[in-house]
Amino acid sequence: MHLHGAPVLLFLHGVGNGDPGDAWKARLSESLVQLGHPDLESVTVIAPKFAHALKGADEDEQLPRVTTTQPTRDAAKQNRREFERRTGAVEFRLGRHEKGDGYFGGDVVVELAAKHPKFVQAHNYLNDPRVRAHVLNRIIGKLPKDGEIVLVGHSLGSVIAADLIRRLPEGLKVAGMVTIGSPLASAAFDVDELRHTLKEPPTNLLWWVNFWNWHDPVSARRGVSSVFPWMIDFRIRTELSPHVHDAVEYFAEEVVAEAIGFALFGSRTKELANIERGVDVKLDHTEALALLAVRYAHLTARTLDGDTGDRYEGALRQVQATVVEGLRARADANRKPFASRIAVLSFDYSNPESPFPDPGPAQHLSKSEAVVPLTVLAAENVIRPFEIDVSKDKQTTAMAELSAEMGIGSQFGRDVFAAAKRAHEVVSDKRSINWIKWGVLGAGAAALVVATGGLALAVAGPGLAGAAAITSALATFGPGGMIGGLITAGSLVTAGGGGIAYGLAGPGTSAETVETVVERQLAAEILRQMHGLEPDPAVWRNLVETEIEIRRQHERLDEFSDDSASTLKELKRKLVATERALKYLTDNELVPTSPLFGSDS
Repeated sequence: MHLHGAPVLLFLHGVGNGDPGDAWKARLSESLVQLGHPDLESVTVIAPKFAHALKGADEDEQLPRVTTTQPTRDAAKQNRREFERRTGAVEFRLGRHEKGDGYFGGDVVVELAAKHPKFVQAHNYLNDPRVRAHVLNRIIGKLPKDGEIVLVGHSLGSVIAADLIRRLPEGLKVAGMVTIGSPLASAAFDVDELRHTLKEPPTNLLWWVNFWNWHDPVSARRGVSSVFPWMIDFRIRTELSPHVHDAVEYFAEEVVAEAIGFALFGSRTKELANIERGVDVKLDHTEALALLAVRYAHLTARTLDGDTGDRYEGALRQVQATVVEGLRARADANRKPFASRIAVLSFDYSNPESPFPDPGPAQHLSKSEAVVPLTVLAAENVIRPFEIDVSKDKQTTAMAELSAEMGIGSQFGRDVFAAAKRAHEVVSDKRSINWIKWGVLGAGAAALVVATGGLALAVAGPGLAGAAAITSALATFGPGGMIGGLITAGSLVTAGGGGIAYGLAGPGTSAETVETVVERQLAAEILRQMHGLEPDPAVWRNLVETEIEIRRQHERLDEFSDDSASTLKELKRKLVATERALKYLTDNELVPTSPLFGSDS
């Protein structure tokens, strides 16, 4: 019995006898069932046998005509974007891809193999136009005129599959293409200049995944994305054996079967995606900050339209899926319940058409509680690793709505950006348009954490979270990524003490990073002042101790270094930043009563 509307599976074999017993089919069917998919008895399978045709052709035949047209520039851009969305969904489902670096002489091995008598069939397809035309016509003659197919190619079959895509019947779409043991990374298999004709994904192809094995010499131990960068590679690891290149060996791998099963049957979790449930437990700091960032991103997306809005939504879709899965894995690792407010943000990311839920209005916070997280959100990229320029007025609109939801009024959200701008003008002594610099603190903070041996986070102040909570979160997410970046940035806004001061002064931290840290700490103080809140003594303490460390570093190096030394110039920039911030705090009566020690002494 065949599933109604399911794609047809087209399998293209490699050199040899074409597997007349269809051992590949039995093995793939078994793997699909193990994963929870139906077996191949429910699927229309087309597996043409063309081994004899590869040996030679007596009559001339015309190559099948190219049926896919190159889209216009704008249409090509949209096609590439939609292709990347679908590819991202597949990648999210299967895991991290791995292109591979190949190995020295890999191409030579494959080229020599192609000339070996055992591989005369491959040589014929690549060099005899009659053989190529005969094979392609034979395959196309067995295909339906419309609908969808899942195209799977093994070895030489992967080359034929890539050659075939643009020549399929016009009504036929490729719901997914999976290649295994492919030699396409080798220049010897660039039949009819495929590398040029497939510079962009064909409009009739939804996605393409290639699986390669380090022990398989036919793949030159290298992924196909080295040639076609718009598709993705996954490395599988099997033991070295005489059958390492066989299709049945690849189909025994769970991830290979999962890719084919996804193309044939769709998501196995589709029915569960919208009924995701967690436990109604209080969010910890990391979860609360992540949820607030996702909400802010959704509010920002509402302000956008056109091409920018389309790209932002696509980026947010992937970021949200990654955040939810990361928090789920963290909860599992810590053996704690998965919070329901995070769980309801789950959606079937493997289905590019599946809608993704909005977190809903932010939870209420007091103004004092909101200072640090909103200061961080305003200056961090909440759709990292994607970068999309959003005007400050639209960011301000989104932040104002977020603060209104939190019960502290929309003006507080607008003042977040006003405080950040004022801090930049104070520290940098300039009125630049791009006064919030994304990415500077991301890389700089990571270096700072290393430079201080983690002390920068261990001395995080009470405005964010305890050191143990921060350390635990960063152990899971690292200082990069959306969640790790927010946590790291937040800890540096509230950090104080000798560890952070020494790290800021040290040569491993750039002047630009120091300026950014100082600006954000100062912005939080300005925001507190604007709303009549008590200043945070840790900010003054940090700036004083940083100034002391920078001066000591400068004096130590100045005696022996050249006047033009770049290190001295960097230290001078750092010193100017801290001095300006301290002067502003002094002039505006923001110096705590016990400035050197703070309230926690």
